[in-house]
Amino acid sequence: MNQPNAPAATPQRGLPYALGAYAIWGFVPLFFKLLADVPPVEVLAQRIVWSLPLCFVIMAFRRQIGDYLAALKDWRVLRLLLASSVLIALNWLVYIHAVFTDHLLAASLGYYLNPLINVLLGMVFLGERLSRLQAAAVVIAGIGVAILLAGALDTLWISLTLALSFGTYGLIRKIVPVGSLPGLAIETTLLLPLSAAAAAYYLWIGDGRGFGASGEISWLLAAAGVVTAVPLLLFATAARRMSYAALGFVQYLAPSIVFLLGLFVFDEPLKPAQLFSFLLIWTSIAVFSFDMWRKMRADRMVAVA
Repeated sequence: MNQPNAPAATPQRGLPYALGAYAIWGFVPLFFKLLADVPPVEVLAQRIVWSLPLCFVIMAFRRQIGDYLAALKDWRVLRLLLASSVLIALNWLVYIHAVFTDHLLAASLGYYLNPLINVLLGMVFLGERLSRLQAAAVVIAGIGVAILLAGALDTLWISLTLALSFGTYGLIRKIVPVGSLPGLAIETTLLLPLSAAAAAYYLWIGDGRGFGASGEISWLLAAAGVVTAVPLLLFATAARRMSYAALGFVQYLAPSIVFLLGLFVFDEPLKPAQLFSFLLIWTSIAVFSFDMWRKMRADRMVAVA
């Protein structure tokens, strides 16, 4: 519901929040690298377990507990959020695996592809039409993925899983009538039983790598909840304060940071097939972004007129 005193949707009001969210998402591999000895499933489980209390604290501060409880009583909302919770858990798990196995370039490619996947999903499921430039961008990106099929098949599954899971997740969250933070809280609530069981299992076997192994590891795993919830809250604030089209330009910050980290900090080799694919994806993004800019400019001119 729109609030009468809601801030105007201008890039200036929302840009700091958007930059904060995507900068955290971009540099988050540095955090997960500190947990590289912990099993990825345990990292995911702890991430979910510790996210929920923080979500409740923030919801209480923003007076959204009522929205959370109301959504829990709506079976249609719960079914959709159950699907989105599985998708976001899969996305998180594959991303953690990519970081732990030094496949950051594949991960960054997945998130570069995500806006184009969103366009395709909108066309298929929401009846949205592609402009000529958008169609050209999708075709160029498709050629880039085809090149990976020939020369980097071993990591292509990471890129496509991240792009498709997050794209489908975004599609579901777009049609679910619940706010960003209450929705995240419900998703973590639905994932909590399995996550708590997995966390308890790893604590019980006590292999000396996960929670309880040392104070440092335990605190880092607990901090994973903060790393999960804070950028999502910043993103939700940015989305309210600036147009979604303008927000789309900022989203390339995160995969760009991840790409640079993989290449220059973690010294990942850039295969020829990956290089050509990235060049095509970046060309596709340039075409896509130009089309977005052109539409935003036309909308402003119509509004002025």
